[in-house]
Amino acid sequence: MADCGEVGSVVGMRDGEAAGGLKFAANLTMWYAQSPFDERLARARAAGFSAVEFMFPYREPLERLSATIRHHQLEVVLFNLPAGDVDSGERGIAVLPDRADEFKRGLDKALLYARELDCRRLNCLAGIRPPSLDPALASETLLERVRYAADALAAEGRTLLIEPVNPFDIPGFFLNTADHVLRLIAQSERPNVKLQYDVYHQQRTRGELIATFQRAKDYIGHLQVADNPGRHQPGTGEINFANLWRAFEEQGYSGYIGLEYLPVGGEQESLRWWREYLDHHRPDR
Repeated sequence: MADCGEVGSVVGMRDGEAAGGLKFAANLTMWYAQSPFDERLARARAAGFSAVEFMFPYREPLERLSATIRHHQLEVVLFNLPAGDVDSGERGIAVLPDRADEFKRGLDKALLYARELDCRRLNCLAGIRPPSLDPALASETLLERVRYAADALAAEGRTLLIEPVNPFDIPGFFLNTADHVLRLIAQSERPNVKLQYDVYHQQRTRGELIATFQRAKDYIGHLQVADNPGRHQPGTGEINFANLWRAFEEQGYSGYIGLEYLPVGGEQESLRWWREYLDHHRPDR
């Protein structure tokens, strides 16, 4: 969820969930982007999804957002902590030593939304390291912020996610690889800190999608997918998603998989692969 938009969602399927298969979710930051958020939620529900995640819900009045989500019987599975001045290019402030108070205020606001929306996972974007900021100080600052946020979330039974982002889409982003995040998780010594594993970012940085998943699976709190190049739906690029789905199933992944892609041909057309997946997993096959 690192490409920062105004609001986004991911929805997992109960209506159209594959029997014995994976739970997918549509990303409403990238889907229905020209529609008001209320309409995005309605269209996602009509498409057959029943759980949602969003990047930044904070421009939506909380009471109205909560009522709309309840009306459509949607589950909120993930959204980001406030990430600074997104419109001016910021992508998180957790590495910036002089933004401690802002980070804490943002965390408080995120928890307010998480309680009302019953969201159990929040993603912390590390941010872009300015060239003038010493990498060691950035690492120290990030670790301190992760521990602080994790403790606040743990008190309410919530999970803090940390996401690596490829350096081509967001140059200068501080965390680029799953290994970097896994080291941070170990250093945090907080069991509720998990990896947000986006295979699009992994493909652009290191590849080794299945091997990395298998190695990190005990620390993965959420998956997201998009094909490469272009960040479009599965089947439009170079990634072998049939192999990925099989690996996720065989390893027993039971969480949501966010469809954080830019639809080609419209949202409904971009779900053809998903309907084929559901059809393949029908109980009567």
